[in-house]
Amino acid sequence: MDLSIIVPLYNEEESIGPLHRAITEAVSPLGLDYEILFVDDGSRDSTFERARAIARQDPHVRVIRFRRNYGQTPAMMAGIDHASGRILVTMDGDLQNDPADIPNFLDKIEEGYDIVVGWRHKRQDKLITRKIPSRVANWLIGKVTGVPIRDNGCSLKAYRSEVIKSIPLYSEMHRFIPAMLSLVGSRVAEIKVRHHPRRFGQSKYGLSRIYKVALDLLMVKTLISFMSRPLQWFGLLSLPLFVAGLAALATSLLPGSEADPIWMGVSFLCMSSGFFFIFAGTVAEMVYQSGDVRPSRYMERKLRVVAPQTGMESKA
Repeated sequence: MDLSIIVPLYNEEESIGPLHRAITEAVSPLGLDYEILFVDDGSRDSTFERARAIARQDPHVRVIRFRRNYGQTPAMMAGIDHASGRILVTMDGDLQNDPADIPNFLDKIEEGYDIVVGWRHKRQDKLITRKIPSRVANWLIGKVTGVPIRDNGCSLKAYRSEVIKSIPLYSEMHRFIPAMLSLVGSRVAEIKVRHHPRRFGQSKYGLSRIYKVALDLLMVKTLISFMSRPLQWFGLLSLPLFVAGLAALATSLLPGSEADPIWMGVSFLCMSSGFFFIFAGTVAEMVYQSGDVRPSRYMERKLRVVAPQTGMESKA
């Protein structure tokens, strides 16, 4: 299959019909073998029912349903895991991304890039709660990760399948995909895309996500710096503990010391903690070398897949 289009959905019952039509109008003329994966992230409205009705009418559509709301990144990861296309395109389900931009992404991928990121250069969002925090976050992400992307939060992106399927994603880390892909030396491009005001429903984003982004940024920086050498990282963490343990042991052996048992206890605690970090680093090294550690594997029992045409549910 040439192309998979992955769309996470959460309470987008009014948007899914126009979105399906817009995607079909943009992709059908290209003459590609494609599929549309709608991922219902535990919607409380009729999003899933409408998506299933579309799947019954359009053989290109598949629907994945979560039993409850897990968030955009797990929904996107489920779509990526079940996608069959050589090229994967992700986008939001609120009609703010424009499917008409998809051909531009495919052209850029064919130039030899592994990931193409959308840049909402005329973003149609609120200034205080959306634009300003986004600009600060993009600047900070670029400085910390060393991957200067103007718009990390834009969900409209295109990937080569073999590249994106090798990257573990969880929490709110979909916005760090370019930085994560830098781990495997991927070529990244950025193109301008159209952005429309929200027509239906309410935004699921706000200032409350800032702390999650900050924590995920710290995690990404750690992964970028130490993912391929966890033993070295844990070894660095254990070094101060060994130094403190040796210092405490030396103090306990000084002539006339009246606190020998206390210093011996401190020495034992520090040294054992250091050995624990070494052991943890060894285990992490073994896990890393063993291959795929994607958290999405553990989510398979939490979702159901709707087959094309019939709309019948089957276990993922």
